[in-house]
Amino acid sequence: MPPAYDLLVIGDANPDVILGPLTDPLAFGQREQLIDSGSLVLGGSAAIMACGAARLGLKVAFAGRVGDDDAGRYVRDALADRGVDTRALALDPALSTPLTVVLTRGDDRAVLTSPGALTATSGRDVPDDLLTRSRHVHSASYFLQPRLAADLPGLLHTARAHDATTSLDTQDDPTGAWDRVAMDAVLAETDILLPNAREALRLAGPGTESPELAAALLATRVPLVAVKNGAEGALCHDGRTLSTAPGLTLIPQDTVGAGDSFDAGFVAATLHGQPPHEALRFAAVCGALSTRAAGGTEAQPTWDEVIAHTTLSGAHVS
Repeated sequence: MPPAYDLLVIGDANPDVILGPLTDPLAFGQREQLIDSGSLVLGGSAAIMACGAARLGLKVAFAGRVGDDDAGRYVRDALADRGVDTRALALDPALSTPLTVVLTRGDDRAVLTSPGALTATSGRDVPDDLLTRSRHVHSASYFLQPRLAADLPGLLHTARAHDATTSLDTQDDPTGAWDRVAMDAVLAETDILLPNAREALRLAGPGTESPELAAALLATRVPLVAVKNGAEGALCHDGRTLSTAPGLTLIPQDTVGAGDSFDAGFVAATLHGQPPHEALRFAAVCGALSTRAAGGTEAQPTWDEVIAHTTLSGAHVS
């Protein structure tokens, strides 16, 4: 049977409360501090990536778990409004919807997450027909979902056995452990690894001194590694060749979710047949353009917008 979806995204979805920028240290002791802006937006690395891919024209389904509460229904409706199929987004009757508060300061941010239903998310939340009838399967926030993490190697193996390609964005490990044994099992079933520079250094192991070296080392474990490096752009390695792409020059309003929009761009470009160095440049533009408005999804670009801002000669292959 032909694929029913271009992309299945598995992972986290939650409301983000974004506050900032902080100009003074965060004060406790019942002190009230004023900031310039605050917003309630759709969050979760997987959810933002799914919306970005749908905005680029892919047919996208989402599998995950939220609470059977107002916040969960907000998340479900926000995904659906952006063109994502949410029939596999389970509403948990016992656990609350995850909630993240993002405090911004300059070009940095602190992220506080109450995991709620993420602790119960597992492979059982992923319907077989979605897993076996999607061209590509992406998973995000590996370390926030321990049950799903344990099931993920099997899920990705099943997807690949049905001719899908796979990708993973681990995001940060709150424990700081970066369990290499567990990661080896999931990386063995991953076609594209999509960390940021800091995550790449941790995944590559102690003594890794640069994102370029991290990408090269990780490319011995995964066929293709694309590393997001903020305003400096991005780089990727396929085990033989290092490619780089510059950042797009603009003044960002909010960088929350830019890496997830990068992921959407890289996967979408790859599914459209672009080689890695072109997909890298396309993805870097997707991430940059997503920073034009508050939250991760409001300013995500269309395919035509990205093309209008993309100069493929800006990618460098070495």
